[in-house]
Amino acid sequence: MKKVLLAAVFFAGFSFSYAQESKAKSIDPNEDKDLMTWYHKDFTTSKVYGVNTANAYKYLESKGLKPKTVVVGVLDSGVQVDHPGLVKNLWSNPNEVPGNGKDDDGNGYIDDVHGWNFIGGKNGDIDIDNMEVTRVVAKYKPVFEGDDSAKNKANQAKMKEEFEMYMKAKDMFNKKSIEAKQNFQTYSMLNELIPNMVKLLGGKPVTAETIAAIKAPTDQRDAIALDFLGQISQSPEFKGKSAEEFEKKMKEEMKDAIDHFAPAAKQYDLSYDPRKEIVGDNYDDYSEKIYGNNHYEGPDAEHGTHVAGIIAGLPQGKEVQYGVASKVAKIMSVRTVPNGDERDKDVANAIRYAVDNGAKVLNMSFGKPVSPGKNVVWDAFKYAEDKGVLLVKAAGNENEDVAEHLAYPTNFKNVTDEKPFVSNVLVVGASTNKNNALRADFSNYNKKMVNVFAPGEEIYSTVPKNEYKYLQGTSMASPVVAGGAAVLLAYMPDLKPYQIIEALVKSSNPSTADGFGDQSQAGGVIDLKKAAEYAYTNFYKGKPSGTAKPSKSVKKAVKK
Repeated sequence: MKKVLLAAVFFAGFSFSYAQESKAKSIDPNEDKDLMTWYHKDFTTSKVYGVNTANAYKYLESKGLKPKTVVVGVLDSGVQVDHPGLVKNLWSNPNEVPGNGKDDDGNGYIDDVHGWNFIGGKNGDIDIDNMEVTRVVAKYKPVFEGDDSAKNKANQAKMKEEFEMYMKAKDMFNKKSIEAKQNFQTYSMLNELIPNMVKLLGGKPVTAETIAAIKAPTDQRDAIALDFLGQISQSPEFKGKSAEEFEKKMKEEMKDAIDHFAPAAKQYDLSYDPRKEIVGDNYDDYSEKIYGNNHYEGPDAEHGTHVAGIIAGLPQGKEVQYGVASKVAKIMSVRTVPNGDERDKDVANAIRYAVDNGAKVLNMSFGKPVSPGKNVVWDAFKYAEDKGVLLVKAAGNENEDVAEHLAYPTNFKNVTDEKPFVSNVLVVGASTNKNNALRADFSNYNKKMVNVFAPGEEIYSTVPKNEYKYLQGTSMASPVVAGGAAVLLAYMPDLKPYQIIEALVKSSNPSTADGFGDQSQAGGVIDLKKAAEYAYTNFYKGKPSGTAKPSKSVKKAVKK
């Protein structure tokens, strides 16, 4: 699910969300190549909390280790598989003949050459889908708040867990649907006021002095525009911009915001359900696995393409962007996430598909507050654990403690549990390149339930139409870690998921600034070179394959 990241700008009594997850800073890539690759930096030499990518490869190669290709499943909105920065690092199913309309490998999926799409069918592909709270309210409102009050009470008593989930979903549905509608109206109004703001600037830059010199307008729209300019002139995103730059950036930001909130009319519509017509499966049948199509990209693959580039993007042309595992990983696209909330049935089937087709690391940059089918997803988690597959999951973008606000799917069945029920799930928060504000202000956190932090702000990577873009979110931090895990696994194929988790947690570069040390197990940002040293020393060097056991400290934290 695409989130809106909160950076409030207050105007005319309203609170505005600034910058969608799909928009961080509009920086010309040709002007700041250092920023494009900042997340790869070595903290020791740069004092920037990057993940030390290049030195990790150097260390592993210095030990005489030869890498084996690692397939990384990207469970996301879709991937542009012919992107110039990705095409050489795409997984291809060796047992499938492209385009012959046959299931050559007998896995049930026809022409699944680069992966599969679980949110499509014979009638196309799902773009906008409901939020999960909408689906829960639509399903259970007749059950718990129907016309027969006696039957309602009986159902509430008999279906306690479902009723509790319904009440939580109902509360969130009521709040979020109103917020989304108000935000859409607000950003639409701001978009219409851009010409007024530009006119008031009169060709001068956006500064406090410029704003102060503007005479109080008599026109109401100009007055509102001036109020907003007064607020935005102090924002580092706009401060000092020329009138022309201001206009361009405002149009970009408002388009992103409107594009984000416009689908809310369907996402929070209790009667809207594209599933039956497009996918054509029996959604309530969680045992059903064969459905979908091989449309790897889908209607909106920005999120998934960006994630894929962070993992395995390759420099091409004038672009210097490269993924953390660009030398060793192949991307398998498993389309799972619509413009709305992912469905539990699809998540479970996507995990099983990726595992069965050879992926050893899965990236899951999604999450939601309620999960009706959480048990089927947990079964898939266990299936992946049994097959030795690591699941890397984004912590979420609500700036919340995940122990208080669960972001499903979670590896803790209850927040009071001392340890996860599986040992193969790695939860990632987002860090910045600002040492005095290391946790991104949107990132979720928790000392027990978030394992590590990794760069997730101002991340430059591939997006559709053969382009590149800066995005931000724990959605970006998760693939940084997934890529790092793939590097460790490529050079040390016998590593177990819990060993990779321990290596990344124990070797992170710590920070105590602003309470950062208490916001994850690691208390720091991953350092891939140090993780490689830790894994090589503790789990590989001088030890036969498969004999390493988790340390006592990690048994308490992650071992089943």
